Amino acid sequence: MPDSVRNASIELFRYSLLARYNQPRMSKLEEVERLLSEMTRSEKAQLLQWVVRDIGEAFHGVETDPTVSGGEPCIVRTRIPIWVLEEARRLGTTEADILRSYPTLRAEDLTNAWAYVRAHRQEIDKQIEENEAA
Repeated sequence: MPDSVRNASIELFRYSLLARYNQPRMSKLEEVERLLSEMTRSEKAQLLQWVVRDIGEAFHGVETDPTVSGGEPCIVRTRIPIWVLEEARRLGTTEADILRSYPTLRAEDLTNAWAYVRAHRQEIDKQIEENEAA
C-alpha cells in the first residue's frame, strides 16, 4: 500500500475516533428512541410486553403504604383511599364536586384513581363492601 493511502487511512480512522468520542453521550431515552426507529413492529411489541411486565403493578399517582390508611391504595401526597373516590363516583358525585370536597386533589389524581379502579375492580369492590359493612 502506498504511503499516501496508508496515511490517509490512518487519518480517516483518527477522525472517526475523535468524532465518536468527542460527541456528547446520548441519553438513555435518546438511545432508546434511536433503537426504536430501527426495530420491526414485532420487536416493538415484544419490547412493550417487557416494559409492562417490568413496571408491574405500578400506577402513577397511587401508592400503597402499610402505615397509611390501613395499607389501602391512596392518592400520593394524601391519605385519600381510592375506594372512597370510587364510591363517591358510583353514588353520582361529579368529579368537580369531588375536587371541591378534597382541596388537595387535582384532576390528574382522579384520572390516576380511575385507571387504578379499572385495573383492580375486584379489590376496590371488596374495599367498598368491607367499609360499608363496618
